[in-house]
Amino acid sequence: MGGSARPKRRRATKGALGHEHVRRRPSAGQQAREKASWKDAGGGCLILLAALAVIVPFAMAAEAWGPDLWGAAAPASPGGGYGFAAVVGAVLPLGLGALIGPLSRMKWKERPLSSLGWAVASLPGLAACSFCALVVFTTTRPRYRRDWDSGCYSRGNPCWVHVEYPWVWAVGLLSTVLVAVGLIVVLGKRSDSSEDGATG
Repeated sequence: MGGSARPKRRRATKGALGHEHVRRRPSAGQQAREKASWKDAGGGCLILLAALAVIVPFAMAAEAWGPDLWGAAAPASPGGGYGFAAVVGAVLPLGLGALIGPLSRMKWKERPLSSLGWAVASLPGLAACSFCALVVFTTTRPRYRRDWDSGCYSRGNPCWVHVEYPWVWAVGLLSTVLVAVGLIVVLGKRSDSSEDGATG
């Protein structure tokens, strides 16, 4: 009858039980990855909030000032709406240069006070870029043609701008490209002259 007896199960040793318990515990790498994922999620939320903080005031400013900019300021400027677009297109690369130049010199860890000064120095460039973006934003027509109603075609509104100045985007873009190329050429000559002075 010995063959009918069930074989006894081997009892797990303490070492095996301890090893199994350790395997279930999250490793340091897993904990670091979890913390990193939480940081990434928090960073994404901050970026979303910052984007909303920029877009919402822009939309409100475009609604409030857009018709005045294009309905009153643009026709009264030299060259009319096309001259206004050329000026805005020229200001955009200048404003970007005035914004990026000081910000590229900031080193918060090494020189916090001077970095704060460079941040303040970049504010005029930020204001110029914000103005240009506002002017461009106010010429953006609604996505669907069914929304191009009488309000869109009233003086100073996006549809009115495109009817009065159908090539305004081309003039602004050409002005931006020309001024940007001029800046690149001037900065390239300055860097070459400074390198020649350093080697000489």
